Amino acid sequence: MRIITGSARGTRLESMDGIVTRPTAGVVKEAVFSMIQFEIEGRQVLDLFAGSGQLSFEALSRGAAKATMLDTEPEAVKVIKSNAQKTKLFEKCVILGTDWKAFVRGAAGKNKYDIIFIDPPYASGIVGDVIERLCKADMIADNGVIICESDSPEEYGYEGLIMRRHSKYGRVYITLLDKKASESDEE
Repeated sequence: MRIITGSARGTRLESMDGIVTRPTAGVVKEAVFSMIQFEIEGRQVLDLFAGSGQLSFEALSRGAAKATMLDTEPEAVKVIKSNAQKTKLFEKCVILGTDWKAFVRGAAGKNKYDIIFIDPPYASGIVGDVIERLCKADMIADNGVIICESDSPEEYGYEGLIMRRHSKYGRVYITLLDKKASESDEE
Protein backbone atom coordinates (compact mmCIF):
# COMPACT_ATOMS: atom_id res chain seq x y z
CA MET A 1 0.00 0.00 0.00
CA ARG A 2 1.61 3.23 -1.18
CA ILE A 3 0.65 6.85 -1.68
CA ILE A 4 0.04 7.26 -5.43
CA THR A 5 0.96 10.90 -5.95
CA GLY A 6 1.51 14.28 -4.33
CA SER A 7 3.78 15.39 -1.51
CA ALA A 8 4.01 11.90 0.04
CA ARG A 9 4.21 10.04 -3.27
CA GLY A 10 5.64 6.54 -2.98
CA THR A 11 5.46 6.38 0.82
CA ARG A 12 4.70 2.82 1.89
CA LEU A 13 1.92 2.77 4.47
CA GLU A 14 1.56 0.34 7.35
CA SER A 15 -1.62 -1.67 7.76
CA MET A 16 -2.95 -3.87 10.51
CA ASP A 17 -2.32 -7.59 10.52
CA GLY A 18 -5.29 -9.92 10.38
CA ILE A 19 -8.82 -9.35 9.16
CA VAL A 20 -9.94 -6.51 11.44
CA THR A 21 -9.47 -3.98 8.65
CA ARG A 22 -9.65 -4.34 4.87
CA PRO A 23 -7.51 -1.81 3.00
CA THR A 24 -9.02 -0.35 -0.16
CA ALA A 25 -7.50 -2.09 -3.18
CA GLY A 26 -5.05 -0.04 -5.22
CA VAL A 27 -7.15 -0.12 -8.40
CA VAL A 28 -10.19 1.12 -6.45
CA LYS A 29 -8.19 3.89 -4.77
CA GLU A 30 -6.81 5.02 -8.13
CA ALA A 31 -10.32 5.08 -9.62
CA VAL A 32 -11.74 7.08 -6.70
CA PHE A 33 -9.00 9.68 -6.84
CA SER A 34 -9.26 10.05 -10.60
CA MET A 35 -12.98 10.83 -10.07
CA ILE A 36 -12.30 13.59 -7.52
CA GLN A 37 -8.82 14.77 -8.57
CA PHE A 38 -9.87 18.41 -9.13
CA GLU A 39 -11.88 18.63 -5.88
CA ILE A 40 -9.16 17.94 -3.31
CA GLU A 41 -7.00 21.05 -3.01
CA GLY A 42 -7.63 22.91 0.28
CA ARG A 43 -10.55 20.67 1.31
CA GLN A 44 -11.60 19.25 4.67
CA VAL A 45 -11.68 15.43 4.71
CA LEU A 46 -13.59 13.08 7.03
CA ASP A 47 -12.74 9.37 7.09
CA LEU A 48 -15.22 7.62 9.39
CA PHE A 49 -13.73 4.11 9.16
CA ALA A 50 -10.09 4.99 8.57
CA GLY A 51 -8.30 1.66 9.09
CA SER A 52 -4.75 2.58 8.03
CA GLY A 53 -5.83 6.07 6.93
CA GLN A 54 -4.71 5.44 3.35
CA LEU A 55 -7.61 7.31 1.71
CA SER A 56 -7.11 10.36 3.91
CA PHE A 57 -3.34 10.33 3.43
CA GLU A 58 -3.80 10.14 -0.34
CA ALA A 59 -6.12 13.17 -0.16
CA LEU A 60 -3.68 15.08 2.07
CA SER A 61 -0.77 14.21 -0.21
CA ARG A 62 -2.78 15.69 -3.09
CA GLY A 63 -3.40 18.98 -1.28
CA ALA A 64 -6.34 18.54 1.10
CA ALA A 65 -6.07 21.00 4.00
CA LYS A 66 -6.98 18.69 6.86
CA ALA A 67 -8.23 15.14 7.49
CA THR A 68 -10.18 13.85 10.44
CA MET A 69 -9.75 10.07 10.74
CA LEU A 70 -11.72 7.80 13.06
CA ASP A 71 -11.37 4.19 14.01
CA THR A 72 -12.59 2.26 17.05
CA GLU A 73 -9.69 -0.24 16.97
CA PRO A 74 -6.78 0.94 19.17
CA GLU A 75 -4.30 -0.85 16.89
CA ALA A 76 -5.72 0.99 13.85
CA VAL A 77 -5.29 4.33 15.64
CA LYS A 78 -1.61 3.45 16.28
CA VAL A 79 -1.15 2.54 12.61
CA ILE A 80 -2.79 5.80 11.48
CA LYS A 81 -0.50 7.84 13.75
CA SER A 82 2.54 5.97 12.47
CA ASN A 83 1.45 6.57 8.86
CA ALA A 84 0.89 10.26 9.61
CA GLN A 85 4.52 10.48 10.77
CA LYS A 86 5.84 8.49 7.77
CA THR A 87 4.02 10.70 5.27
CA LYS A 88 5.08 13.89 7.12
CA LEU A 89 1.41 14.91 7.17
CA PHE A 90 0.82 14.59 10.92
CA GLU A 91 0.14 18.32 11.43
CA LYS A 92 -2.79 18.12 8.99
CA CYS A 93 -4.42 15.19 10.82
CA VAL A 94 -7.00 14.81 13.55
CA ILE A 95 -6.84 11.15 14.61
CA LEU A 96 -9.57 9.87 16.92
CA GLY A 97 -10.18 6.49 18.49
CA THR A 98 -13.93 6.79 18.58
CA ASP A 99 -17.12 5.37 17.15
CA TRP A 100 -18.59 7.11 14.10
CA LYS A 101 -22.00 7.57 15.76
CA ALA A 102 -20.49 9.29 18.80
CA PHE A 103 -18.41 11.52 16.53
CA VAL A 104 -21.41 12.52 14.40
CA ARG A 105 -23.47 13.31 17.53
CA GLY A 106 -20.67 15.46 18.95
CA ALA A 107 -19.82 17.27 15.70
CA ALA A 108 -23.41 17.81 14.51
CA GLY A 109 -23.98 21.39 13.44
CA LYS A 110 -20.36 22.33 14.24
CA ASN A 111 -18.17 20.79 11.56
CA LYS A 112 -18.68 20.44 7.81
CA TYR A 113 -16.57 18.36 5.48
CA ASP A 114 -15.92 18.61 1.75
CA ILE A 115 -14.83 15.01 1.16
CA ILE A 116 -16.26 12.18 3.26
CA PHE A 117 -15.08 8.59 2.99
CA ILE A 118 -17.51 5.89 4.16
CA ASP A 119 -15.86 2.48 4.03
CA PRO A 120 -17.17 0.40 6.97
CA PRO A 121 -16.75 -3.36 7.31
CA TYR A 122 -18.77 -4.80 4.43
CA ALA A 123 -20.83 -7.11 6.65
CA SER A 124 -22.07 -4.16 8.75
CA GLY A 125 -24.53 -2.97 6.07
CA ILE A 126 -24.56 0.54 7.60
CA VAL A 127 -23.62 2.79 4.67
CA GLY A 128 -27.19 4.09 4.22
CA ASP A 129 -27.52 4.81 7.95
CA VAL A 130 -24.20 6.68 7.99
CA ILE A 131 -25.25 8.86 5.04
CA GLU A 132 -28.60 9.65 6.67
CA ARG A 133 -27.00 10.61 9.99
CA LEU A 134 -24.41 12.83 8.29
CA CYS A 135 -27.17 14.63 6.38
CA LYS A 136 -29.34 15.09 9.47
CA ALA A 137 -26.31 16.37 11.41
CA ASP A 138 -25.61 18.91 8.61
CA MET A 139 -21.97 17.79 8.31
CA ILE A 140 -21.63 17.81 4.52
CA ALA A 141 -20.33 21.06 3.08
CA ASP A 142 -22.12 22.60 0.10
CA ASN A 143 -20.59 21.11 -3.06
CA GLY A 144 -19.12 18.33 -0.90
CA VAL A 145 -18.78 14.73 -2.02
CA ILE A 146 -19.40 11.47 -0.17
CA ILE A 147 -17.46 8.44 -1.38
CA CYS A 148 -18.94 5.10 -0.28
CA GLU A 149 -17.25 1.72 -0.62
CA SER A 150 -19.20 -1.48 -0.08
CA ASP A 151 -19.84 -4.91 -1.51
CA SER A 152 -23.52 -4.10 -2.05
CA PRO A 153 -24.93 -3.18 -5.47
CA GLU A 154 -27.34 -0.80 -3.68
CA GLU A 155 -27.26 2.76 -5.01
CA TYR A 156 -27.12 4.85 -1.85
CA GLY A 157 -28.69 8.26 -1.57
CA TYR A 158 -30.53 10.72 0.61
CA GLU A 159 -32.59 13.86 0.17
CA GLY A 160 -30.38 16.76 -0.93
CA LEU A 161 -27.72 14.47 -2.42
CA ILE A 162 -27.22 13.79 -6.11
CA MET A 163 -25.78 10.51 -7.41
CA ARG A 164 -22.70 11.28 -9.46
CA ARG A 165 -21.49 7.75 -10.00
CA HIS A 166 -22.09 4.15 -8.99
CA SER A 167 -19.40 1.79 -10.31
CA LYS A 168 -18.29 -1.78 -9.73
CA TYR A 169 -14.63 -2.82 -9.38
CA GLY A 170 -14.42 -6.59 -8.96
CA ARG A 171 -16.66 -7.26 -5.95
CA VAL A 172 -16.45 -3.66 -4.71
CA TYR A 173 -18.98 -0.93 -5.43
CA ILE A 174 -18.07 2.75 -5.26
CA THR A 175 -20.83 5.34 -4.96
CA LEU A 176 -20.17 9.08 -5.23
CA LEU A 177 -22.84 11.44 -3.92
CA ASP A 178 -22.70 15.22 -4.31
CA LYS A 179 -24.30 17.82 -2.09
CA LYS A 180 -25.11 20.85 -4.17
CA ALA A 181 -25.26 24.31 -2.63
CA SER A 182 -28.78 25.28 -1.64
CA GLU A 183 -30.44 27.94 -3.76
CA SER A 184 -30.58 30.38 -0.83
CA ASP A 185 -26.76 30.06 -0.49
CA GLU A 186 -26.23 30.79 -4.17
CA GLU A 187 -28.14 34.09 -4.17
